[in-house]
Amino acid sequence: MIPYGRQSITDEDIEAVVAVLKSDYLTQGEAVPTFEQGLADYCQAPHVIACSNGTTALHLACAALALGEQDWVWVSAISFVASANCARYCGAQVDFVDVDSATGNLCVTALREKLQRVQGSARQPKALVAVHLAGQPCDLAEIGALCRQYGVHLIEDACHALGASYQGQPIGSCAHSDMTVFSFHPVKPITTGEGGAVTTRSAELAAKLRLYRSHGITRDPAQLTVDTPGGWYYEQQVLGFNYRLTDIQAALGSSQLARLPQFIDRRRLLAARYDELLTRLPVEPLHQGHDRLSGYHLYVIRVQDRDEVFARLRDAGIGVNVHYMPIPAQPYYRDLGHDPANYPGAQAYYRQAISLPLFPGLSLAEQDQVVQTLESVLCA
Repeated sequence: MIPYGRQSITDEDIEAVVAVLKSDYLTQGEAVPTFEQGLADYCQAPHVIACSNGTTALHLACAALALGEQDWVWVSAISFVASANCARYCGAQVDFVDVDSATGNLCVTALREKLQRVQGSARQPKALVAVHLAGQPCDLAEIGALCRQYGVHLIEDACHALGASYQGQPIGSCAHSDMTVFSFHPVKPITTGEGGAVTTRSAELAAKLRLYRSHGITRDPAQLTVDTPGGWYYEQQVLGFNYRLTDIQAALGSSQLARLPQFIDRRRLLAARYDELLTRLPVEPLHQGHDRLSGYHLYVIRVQDRDEVFARLRDAGIGVNVHYMPIPAQPYYRDLGHDPANYPGAQAYYRQAISLPLFPGLSLAEQDQVVQTLESVLCA
């Protein structure tokens, strides 16, 4: 089976992890700040807060905005469920914005029309989670302008998009948003095993993110409510979480980060080769915007008879996948009153989307096998 994604681990990665295992600190040492600084330099963001996974990163972003039961959060209708669940963890109400079926990303027209309908009402959102699906940046300038116009906080869900860029700026720089969230799951651009991070330009948000990441506890003398009686003293100031990344994971992350440009170059080479090889087949790759560069976490095509194509490719040893079923179609959200029929773009995308294998270790021979098998399925 050729999987749709796979991590790339070298002897250098293993040595970095072993060095931490032999050190005095497996957690709360220097490896996490080192990893955070590396991400800050890469993303051109002044503040990076690493945490235990991409979902906790999303939750921290929502907590830092003080989302609660009276608040609404809007989310791209096509994404992994964590993009919406993070708001529910805070008790907030969730609604969805339709996507452009040609990209799978949030549709600016749908967002504008929906904001116009709810302006001034109790359903006006406090925050929007905009997803960079498959590593392709969404329309950040237009989305950011709408969020500023309507007073909506913007969270970029970039769990697919480390290494991507928009209008010449790296995703994660937060040029148009309040915060950007990353994931370091094994199939993502780099891995820490599990892990995540939030980037922001706001020192205030960064302080809240760090506080919520570690039980709501601080030892910072400048933040304490009383004069400290001794070096042992700390205060829990909010109800926080234990969402810390370990030094073991951070060491792997720093080692991987050094190879991120190489990973992204390989993904783009393979994606360009797919573009060329698939021109003769009745498939449609996702549309790529002219002013952005995808990180190609996924290579998604749209095909007729998707379910049959999926089954036959899997039977032939090609580990294709589907990213994603519309979140409003999930039973949990249907039970909350959401109707997937309200999102025709998401429905059209989902009916045809299939992700082909794409990862740095994919050989050209394996890629040829994927395309040849796909051709045999489609042209039988």
